[in-house]
Amino acid sequence: MSNAIQHIRASDTIGDLSIRDFLIPLFRRKRLLIVTFLAIFAVAALYVILEGPSYSARMAILVNRERQDPLVSTEATTQLITTNDPVTQEEINSEAELLVSRDVLEQVVTENGLEKPSRLDFVLDLLRPNQTHEDRVARAVKALAKDLKIANIKDSNLIEIVYKSPDPKLSYSVLKSLGDLYVAKHVAVHRPAGSYEFFSQETQKYHDELQAAEDKLRQFGTQNSVAAPDEVRTDLALQVAQSLGQQHATEQAIAADEDRIASDLRELKGTSPRSATIQAVSTNDALMSNLKAALLAAQVKRAQLAMKYDAHYPLVQEADEEIAQAKLAISQAEEKPDVSQTTDRDPAWELLREDIVKTRADVAAQRATLTATRQGIKSMQDEMVHLDQLYLTQQDLQREMKAAESNYLLYLGKREQERTSNALDITRISNVAIAVPPAIPALPVMAIPTLILIAFAAAAVLSLGTAYTVDYFDSSFHTPAQVIDALGIPVVLTVSKKAA
Repeated sequence: MSNAIQHIRASDTIGDLSIRDFLIPLFRRKRLLIVTFLAIFAVAALYVILEGPSYSARMAILVNRERQDPLVSTEATTQLITTNDPVTQEEINSEAELLVSRDVLEQVVTENGLEKPSRLDFVLDLLRPNQTHEDRVARAVKALAKDLKIANIKDSNLIEIVYKSPDPKLSYSVLKSLGDLYVAKHVAVHRPAGSYEFFSQETQKYHDELQAAEDKLRQFGTQNSVAAPDEVRTDLALQVAQSLGQQHATEQAIAADEDRIASDLRELKGTSPRSATIQAVSTNDALMSNLKAALLAAQVKRAQLAMKYDAHYPLVQEADEEIAQAKLAISQAEEKPDVSQTTDRDPAWELLREDIVKTRADVAAQRATLTATRQGIKSMQDEMVHLDQLYLTQQDLQREMKAAESNYLLYLGKREQERTSNALDITRISNVAIAVPPAIPALPVMAIPTLILIAFAAAAVLSLGTAYTVDYFDSSFHTPAQVIDALGIPVVLTVSKKAA
């Protein structure tokens, strides 16, 4: 019999302790054990019932380098940066930190009303009577940061975000808001802030400048009544060249005509104005008759005197002289017959005179033409100088307009580029993409029976721990062995508490 008892005790022991030793404290603290178990189980069950099952929503973000944003600059062409470097862990960690940044979480809390007190928070609000809206938001942000489970999936560029709440729609809404706000946050961090607004303002500015430059150019043409001063100046330059040629030709013609007049005058001096056209040679019969009659009378007179006087008598000598003179006159008359001529203007002299008159008239006309040509050249040269000034002014206006147009087109392209980048950033930004968007969970993480079972197990573990802890710290003796070990004296008789 004693051997059987020893065998049973040996089978019930584990080392120096037996199962009885483990169970005795529980029996001693069974009231505490039961009360603790019921209290913990009741609180846990009440919490499960009030909170309900939890619904978990999941979202995954891919960190990549599929699209590179162009450098924001005022250059006409923008160089794109291409790289094949893999995404580093630091970049993934940076994106994970952006997800839980305070401003993003505050907006998520505000958009989803997480700062509003729940059914269990009313009890806690009694302990915080002076709590403000900012305090609620801060507590909600802190709670949200704890509830969000953010992790980098191993051997991938994916960041997984999990959020649980009693409401499946709330779980989806929180992750949806978080994804949208995170995209906006990433854009604000990784791309220059206000670049689209800047380029929009600059585009409008240069558009106004272009309009003003076009108005100035339009008013310039209207006020000066010239559309293309450079082309008009070119035409005037051709006309001036032609006029200069005409001037030189006129000067040459005047010089030639003056030489011609001088030559004609010289020829005119050596030319008789009249020339004989009819010439008749005849003697003067009447004169000869008179001379012969005078000779005869003189001879008769001398003869009469000679009859009376000597040859040396004065009257005789006078008669001799008369006879001699009469003979001489007759002889001269015979030697110079009477020539009768008819004259008219000389043709050569007349041609020279007419040519001189005509050439002088031509010279006068050519001098008038030369004077008018010189005045015209001077006027056109002055107009060309004026057109040069207008051309320079127009060139300045055109350069101003072209510069404004170039700047306007440049900033217009930049604005459209930024607008396109902003539009692409809505769904897919340069280094981040929402790979797995959140969805409304259909099934809870754990059903209510499972939660109650977990609450039962937790209550059992906590109540057992409480019983063992209280029994361990109890200084009273519960067994004779404890008395022998503590006091070192034998125990003769033990009486139970109930029997006593």
